[in-house]
Amino acid sequence: MTDAQQPGDGTPSGKGTPSGAGQSGDAPEVARARAAAVTDYTDGEWHRLHRATPLFRGGLTLIIIIGVLIANFRERLIGSFVPGGDEFTPDDPLIDLIVRENLIPQAAAALIGVLALLVAGFWLSWRFHSFRITDEVVEVRSGILFRTNRKGRLDRIQGINIARPFIPRIFGAAKLEISVAGNDANVPLQYLRGTDADALRRDILRLASGARRAANPAPVSMATDASLAPDTDVAVDDGTVASAGASASASAGPSLGADGRPVDRDTPLTLASTVLESRVNEFLAPELDPDLAEPESVVRMDPGRLIGSTVLGGPAITFVLISIGLIVGIAITDELALIVGFVPTLLGIGGFMINRIVRSLRYSIAATPDGVRVGFGLLSTSNETLPPGRIHSVKVSQPLMWRPFGWWQISVNRASRSSAQGAGGQSQTTILPVGNADDVRTVLRLLLPAGVTDESMPLIDLGLTGSGDEGGFVPSPRRARPVRWFSVTRNAAALSPDLVLLRAGAIWRSLTLVPYPRIQSVAITQGPLARALRLGNLEVHTVMGPIAANLGALDRDHIVALFGGVSERAISGADRDTSHRWGAGA
Repeated sequence: MTDAQQPGDGTPSGKGTPSGAGQSGDAPEVARARAAAVTDYTDGEWHRLHRATPLFRGGLTLIIIIGVLIANFRERLIGSFVPGGDEFTPDDPLIDLIVRENLIPQAAAALIGVLALLVAGFWLSWRFHSFRITDEVVEVRSGILFRTNRKGRLDRIQGINIARPFIPRIFGAAKLEISVAGNDANVPLQYLRGTDADALRRDILRLASGARRAANPAPVSMATDASLAPDTDVAVDDGTVASAGASASASAGPSLGADGRPVDRDTPLTLASTVLESRVNEFLAPELDPDLAEPESVVRMDPGRLIGSTVLGGPAITFVLISIGLIVGIAITDELALIVGFVPTLLGIGGFMINRIVRSLRYSIAATPDGVRVGFGLLSTSNETLPPGRIHSVKVSQPLMWRPFGWWQISVNRASRSSAQGAGGQSQTTILPVGNADDVRTVLRLLLPAGVTDESMPLIDLGLTGSGDEGGFVPSPRRARPVRWFSVTRNAAALSPDLVLLRAGAIWRSLTLVPYPRIQSVAITQGPLARALRLGNLEVHTVMGPIAANLGALDRDHIVALFGGVSERAISGADRDTSHRWGAGA
């Protein structure tokens, strides 16, 4: 099996990849073009990554090292060319030895040789790194001396994340990470062209959904991309292969200048201007195509709420307490030197809070045909699509400091671990870092199986702020007060037609929701103290994650009834569930 040869940065041989950067300058048009882009990466053949991948993965570090060396030797360089500068040149034993022994040619040759070896290593690492996508798996192979092969089954995909770090984003590149069920089972593709990454995610999700591949695929539509080389081959409507530059020129006709005379669009200056315009448009384009999601399904994070929740969070409170302690210590001891010991800690906490705010800007959650899209970021951006049926449990929580403002946080359990961080450095399992009650309702409608929240939302509302036995919740009995001092009326469980609801916390409120098809097992336990109080614990097992779906201090007879009801509904729900193959009928 041989590698398919690519003429450009990650474009399959003989099969161009129209992308959506556009040349109109209209940022929303770029997002629409991204969604309309077409790839041939799912043809089962081997393909390579973006040609600039070595630069993004290791070349930047090499450039930084060279810059540091130049900065350290700048005095000697200046002293070599400025008369009298030798007096200010610092002593360096290694440099002095090279100059004294006249080893400058040998040193230069050695330096050039090391650089050549590094460049060759970077090129070989790119040359031997390839991937392919079939109807069943995503496969990546890499390594020069020691070869590795990594596979991820499409039917076990839990989400696909596209990250655009700032430097690669300048060059129109993006990193695509395919989250697969299991520990350390993810398959990263870094880097691809940004528009290719968006289109490839759509293609992979289409295959993972169970949708059948069309017997006669629709013709590839032409789209102009300033970053596409003029001589790159693309497939046109009649099935032939033509030059992208020639096709675009032929379709658009000659360009006319202000004086009405034809303008050569292939001049270096014009191409550079077009590429620059394309990059600017991509920076300004929204992460989510405006036509891809219904406006009422899009939840955006208010910047004021984001800043307020950060200020009222744990790191900010720690920052304030340390600052107060520092001021008190200086006032008592009259030693300003105490500041030196606390400055690194204060700078670290302050930097963490600022980074969290910056990373969470432009945060949005929306429903798309292939699942829930979560995007965020200002300079470096990230967006992940979570397919239907991949959310195993949901937890809505409210810290004490957020209660006066009615703010909540939503986290989920998934059958994968993403190496990428979420907004503000939080785990990717935090779907909504902060939102009000309306945001919570909208996000739950997106995360839970279709139709669940329409019937269960009144019960969910009681789970968020209610107490006692309203709406079908059965709280802990009064004899549980020794083990649930404040939350005996809040500590309750309920069953809806589609969900298990576990409500807890009078001070730090929480509500855990588990769809019946996602339940793996149910258990009831009883320790010595609970046995004496005729109480018990209910445990609903899903995949491992930040959410532990269990509730203690319930009445013994009640948990026995819950055990039977949950078991029966979990089996019947799993038999009826088809959400994990949401496109099988397409």
